[in-house]
Amino acid sequence: MPERLFPDDEPGDAPKKVKGAFFSDFTGEFPVPRILRQTPDPGADADAPKKKAGGPAPAWLRTGRPALHELTRNRRQALMALGGGAVALGALGTTAAAVFGPPSADPDDFVKTGAGGGNVSPRDAGSFSNRDASYTSGQGDLNDLGASGTADTPSAAAVAALRATPRFPTPLNRDPVLHLLRRATFGPTPGDVAAVKQMGIDAWIDQQLEPAKIADPVADAALKAVPTATMTTAQIRTTVKDGDNKAQMDLTKAVIARQMWSSRQLLEVMVDFWNNHLNVTSPFDGGWDVRGPYDVGVIRQHALGKFSDMLIASARDPAMMRYLDNTSSDKRNVNENYGRELLELHTVGIDGGYNEKDVRNSAYLMTGRTATRDGTFKYEQNKHWTGAVKVLGFQHANKSAKDGLAVGDAYLLYLATHPSTARYVARKLCVRFVCDTPPQGLVDRLAKTYQESGSAIAPVLKVLFRSLEFWIATGLKTRRPLENFIATGRVVGSTPGADTAKALDDMYNFTNKLGQPPLGWGPPDGYPDVATAWSSAAGMLETWNAHRMFMQQQWKGLNNPTAASLMTQPAATLGTYLDVLSNRLVFQPMAQAEKDALAKFLGSKTDARITDNNLGGKLPLLAPLILDSVYHALR
Repeated sequence: MPERLFPDDEPGDAPKKVKGAFFSDFTGEFPVPRILRQTPDPGADADAPKKKAGGPAPAWLRTGRPALHELTRNRRQALMALGGGAVALGALGTTAAAVFGPPSADPDDFVKTGAGGGNVSPRDAGSFSNRDASYTSGQGDLNDLGASGTADTPSAAAVAALRATPRFPTPLNRDPVLHLLRRATFGPTPGDVAAVKQMGIDAWIDQQLEPAKIADPVADAALKAVPTATMTTAQIRTTVKDGDNKAQMDLTKAVIARQMWSSRQLLEVMVDFWNNHLNVTSPFDGGWDVRGPYDVGVIRQHALGKFSDMLIASARDPAMMRYLDNTSSDKRNVNENYGRELLELHTVGIDGGYNEKDVRNSAYLMTGRTATRDGTFKYEQNKHWTGAVKVLGFQHANKSAKDGLAVGDAYLLYLATHPSTARYVARKLCVRFVCDTPPQGLVDRLAKTYQESGSAIAPVLKVLFRSLEFWIATGLKTRRPLENFIATGRVVGSTPGADTAKALDDMYNFTNKLGQPPLGWGPPDGYPDVATAWSSAAGMLETWNAHRMFMQQQWKGLNNPTAASLMTQPAATLGTYLDVLSNRLVFQPMAQAEKDALAKFLGSKTDARITDNNLGGKLPLLAPLILDSVYHALR
């Protein structure tokens, strides 16, 4: 096992601050959903003696391992400079505005209340406006990031943004290539950086928007370790036992494989986005034979296509019907779950103007849609509710049950192309790609394109990438735990190996410790995508431990590069050595104060001469510290 952070620390043995370290005066927590936080053990001994901070280590600890002890003590000081303050900024994400300057408060971001009743909208009844608003309420929209508007091409927008001064400082290098790869992939790799520089930003984006034309040999090879993830329902039913969750578990591991190794990175980012937008948890009861095909036939097939097509496909999918209980909804006993989530989560959103009567009529329209025992979708007209319906601006006589499926599809198309849906989806895309409380002007621009294109996603993304707001938002997003984990594997260079199946199994189990297993969010709203939704000291430590597991070759079954392979060129002094290592792992050198902190961890100084490229065996302990820093925590 790798050396784990702070394995023997006691509460009183606090790390010291490093003078001058970036944000070292802040303490922070790293992403884990609030719902997963654990409360302190009430049975803990409050009277246990506490060790005083500082002072020499006891003789028994020094005996036989003085070097290791000194490394442990010095590492804790380095982490204050590289991790504590780094993660403070990381956990804030765009709430860094609260530190560096007050954002423009938008009254629409605050909760409004209203009287109850069937004609009262959820928003007026006190609900938050969207999935992430409960975490960002009161921050307002950051309408001025330092640059705004749209250029003719992404590269022109990048140049214009680079000439502007960001309103909110960032420790990250503002190199447009790195910024693009932090946002449009699950983390830059040296190969990605070289490819974008060679072909250009515009050509790379165009290529990524046509994923079918991109060869994907590494991910394809890795997926052989989880074969049921890409099977049809019929194939799954003939391969695994009835009710066995193997296919669902294979799917979650396939997510790790694709995000880490696929060459179609923008597609994977959008698949993740839509899997959260039209969330169907994996595994879930009833999903054993249908969840994988939902990923293939609904999410992946339409991730860069039209949202209207995706929404209609989801409403004809057995996984969605089972997950949101539409299988138990009929004209005699209407279940409102799916009809409600269609409005609240999948389309117009809380701010869409619907009320409880609309929810009821929405549920009426969806009756008859169900899933059979053999895992196929079926419309049973004898279960469809008939009668006049009205939801927002959609009205239909709905007289004939045999036409109920077509009426429902017309309703879904109406919702998918509704102006409120355009704004809702546009805002979520801005949150994913720009910042946690995005500029309203950018949201409006994307929403306009969404409507003009008939809900096509690729044109919206093209406008996003031509927007100056995208390019000036460097460092205003935080990697969620799974994103940090995947980015680590990508930058270190771990690849499928002799037993990829075991490695994927072990990595999936580790993501449970992080609090973000792939597709694992239980409620139908999907994983939160803002930094303030994720905070836990335990999650932060597990994230740091993940860095050590990658750097110390702990994922058995993969091809794991050694730490020594990260030193791509010789270095005469420790300062130069740290620059080379930092450039390899986080694509930029660290500030002098941070390099001094790392040198102190090593018990040396930055001007010391380098005679051993492995630093006497300390390199595998040094490299993870760089990944613990703010430079890797942000995207």
